[in-house]
Amino acid sequence: MKPLADCRLYTFVDTAYLAGRDPAELARQLCDGGSDLLQLRAKGQPLDAVRRLAEAIAPVVQRAAVRFVINDHLDLATAVGADVCHLGQEDFFDAGFTQVSQLGGRPPTCEIGLSSHAPEQALRAVAAGADYVAIGPVFPTGTKPGRAAVTLDYVRWAADHLEVPWFAIGGIHLGNLDSVLTAGATRICVVSALLNAPDVAAACREFRRRLTA
Repeated sequence: MKPLADCRLYTFVDTAYLAGRDPAELARQLCDGGSDLLQLRAKGQPLDAVRRLAEAIAPVVQRAAVRFVINDHLDLATAVGADVCHLGQEDFFDAGFTQVSQLGGRPPTCEIGLSSHAPEQALRAVAAGADYVAIGPVFPTGTKPGRAAVTLDYVRWAADHLEVPWFAIGGIHLGNLDSVLTAGATRICVVSALLNAPDVAAACREFRRRLTA
């Protein structure tokens, strides 16, 4: 498994985009396409259902030596041996945490990623000890309905000010990828542009190619 700093492409198995597909098979396609991190995102799903999904996906991701990320549920991330737990501002700071070290029961091997939507939130996440920070949503996206886009200005700010690994996220597709890279991003998260692609692995490989060109 490559160091987090060397990771470039962050992908998702998002239950909102499954469209009847097998989650484990979708994870395999994303891994085959060159994903460095793969997050299970299951907003609104009962915890038992999320656990079943995680248990099905974990072996696929582990065999591919891809970082497995659980969104929101730290206890579940720990239980299934996930490499990362990703938390939103509301799940971390609004819950009363100020330091990643305060997250009890977490094995030292489980990294923590934090979302941010503005420079002050990113700086706060870095000060809290986040292993990486998500920067977004860069463009309007259906995965974050009602949240205003942070625009490429935030990407430029992150490129100038952040030393920890950070990933641009939100509405990124092959048509606007160059503008995100030109703004200074070297790592991206992609959700709908991959999960809605007719050939998920091929789309993943094209993002990978463009990222490393």
